[in-house]
Amino acid sequence: MGKLYIIPTPVGNLEDITFRAIRLLKEVSLILAEDTRTTGILLKHFDIQNKMQSYHKFNEHQAVAHIVDRINAGEDMALVSDAGTPGISDPGFLIVRECVGAGIHVECLPGATAFVPALVASGIPCDRFCFEGFLPQKKGRMTRLKTLADEPRTIVLYESPHRVLKTLTQLAEYMGEERYVATCREISKKFEEILRGTLKDILLHYTMNEPRGEFVIILSGKND
Repeated sequence: MGKLYIIPTPVGNLEDITFRAIRLLKEVSLILAEDTRTTGILLKHFDIQNKMQSYHKFNEHQAVAHIVDRINAGEDMALVSDAGTPGISDPGFLIVRECVGAGIHVECLPGATAFVPALVASGIPCDRFCFEGFLPQKKGRMTRLKTLADEPRTIVLYESPHRVLKTLTQLAEYMGEERYVATCREISKKFEEILRGTLKDILLHYTMNEPRGEFVIILSGKND
């Protein structure tokens, strides 16, 4: 029986990958990639020549049974997302669950995840926090915001640049514009930026400056 390796990949700077991750990406029988073009750039940078197969949220339900069969037959496979750790707001949970159910050993390497450096550098308490990932786009969004308004722990959100103003505006509406927040974008890249202040302050900044890059929003808990 083979093994499934969950391998984190850099969220920005390509140096943010472990020696072990590089070795395993060379050794496994197949790399399951969220986007083979994106992963291809990473493999080329580290001179890794290995086979890839597309594995993403649109085909995982169709592909997972065949993948489990191949691992059961003795092939080691690696799962990677475009950036960060698979399963964290990226495909990964389904194949891990199916492999665990089939008695296959699943090993997740430690490595890059966008929210950890953002949380630690935010200056907001990070001893207790809740990770929300992306808020629901439509159904359930308002209910979730209302619940989070009373959350005492630090709140971690992901957001895309074209929706960040909407999300910050709604956070201010539900939690008050004086709630303290840190927005972190382009983590570990050349133009990494962390802004800290009230929701009112950060909203004003991004009203005047177009948001660019993927965002992590760190929001202080109620009464912090």
